[in-house]
Amino acid sequence: MNNSPVKKSLLIGINYTGSGHELRGCHSDVENMAEFLSYRGYRREDQVILRDDLPGRNYPSHSNILAAMNWLVSTPGTTNFLHYSGHGGQEPDNNRTTGFDDTICPVDFERAGQINSTTLHQMLVSSLPPNSTLFVILDCCHSGSAVELPYVYRTDDDGQISMMDNLKAGVNLALEADALLNGRYGLNSVAAAKQMLGDANNFFQGFRHQHHGPAGLEADHTGRNWSREQKFVTMYSGCRDEETSADAYIAGKNCGAMTWAFLETMKRNLNPSYIETLQDTRTVLRGSHYKQVPQLSVGVQFDLNQPLRL
Repeated sequence: MNNSPVKKSLLIGINYTGSGHELRGCHSDVENMAEFLSYRGYRREDQVILRDDLPGRNYPSHSNILAAMNWLVSTPGTTNFLHYSGHGGQEPDNNRTTGFDDTICPVDFERAGQINSTTLHQMLVSSLPPNSTLFVILDCCHSGSAVELPYVYRTDDDGQISMMDNLKAGVNLALEADALLNGRYGLNSVAAAKQMLGDANNFFQGFRHQHHGPAGLEADHTGRNWSREQKFVTMYSGCRDEETSADAYIAGKNCGAMTWAFLETMKRNLNPSYIETLQDTRTVLRGSHYKQVPQLSVGVQFDLNQPLRL
């Protein structure tokens, strides 16, 4: 009897054919990822592919993408994989420190709208059922924090890993403000403390779905409560929030640079750790003169030196 968890996958590739936003390699990305997953125990009967050369429910419209994401994370005790290759965008959002919210762009985004990071988090992270995991690869522009996971890692030019603890950064701002307000400081310090509190509030709003900080910071002014989600979600994104993610032309075929680099990394090391995957993907991209900086984001802190759970 096979007690291994069911493996489900959702692969989305959008070329925006015939539009002013046309891409060339996203369908190939999906084909290459599907082949890779077949060697990792993912069955075609537990896989959904959305491409804009496919009809009906497999067409990557706004509504079909959301429905497919709902299908992906609908079953407890499953191992789930999401790959997206297409356009990523940004929408103005005054509640975020950057002033923008990262998005992905369905094929009908000009009519039906983009899918922002708040929605992606609700669909993929908040909805992930018990005893399930989710592995995400986003090959698109502005993808760094597109699923709003709290812990973000990136490499420098020497391959060293730096961690951006998004929650800790906001908490530290609030604690610094509290120290100023409760100390024996002048009016200038009070003004500085108020500015820090404002910055902390904006920071937490940008990650409003993550587990809560110190007492008094459980909710933002929109009324959304911070939750102790602690979901085992892992995401490799093609670039930082402020960067674009390149198209590539490899071995006579168009493809996304991030998808190609990730799969190339998997070929070179059949059992890499999370950290090795991030480092090696960056190395592959740099070796082919791509400047984008891939990132690793996780929903919980764990030993990133352990092998990938795919």
